[in-house]
Amino acid sequence: AVIMKSIPSLFNRFPKNEDYMKRITPEWITSLKENEIFVFGCRNSGRHFDGASCFALEHFGAIMGQREGRQGQSYAIPTIGGTIDKKELQESVARFTEYAEAHPELTFLVTPVGCGGGGWRPWMVAPMFCEASKMENVYLPQAFWNEL
Repeated sequence: AVIMKSIPSLFNRFPKNEDYMKRITPEWITSLKENEIFVFGCRNSGRHFDGASCFALEHFGAIMGQREGRQGQSYAIPTIGGTIDKKELQESVARFTEYAEAHPELTFLVTPVGCGGGGWRPWMVAPMFCEASKMENVYLPQAFWNEL
């Protein structure tokens, strides 16, 4: 007889509590509350010309030329251009996770980072946000929750 307890469960790898339903990033974000941060993917160069990065530049204080980190009411994660590969994206997401953990007073609305112009797919990016998904102050897009 096979004892299922001896096999590590894939279902325990990611949080599966009902609480996540309260932490889904809205599909369209047009304004932010004072404590909310818009988390977006951008070019490695920090040139915020299109997509969510352009919106962050125009509305939430993103800084042209800054490729990563907090910028006004936004947080950039480089997802495309130059040397961006899976390892580098994972490292950027890990730095974001550390930042979010250090700032529980803020609410981070993560957009589908990298899944637009970056060419990534939710199944590729979502697992990188596993640790962040456990934090009450991090909201993820439904497409990411579906993969977690």
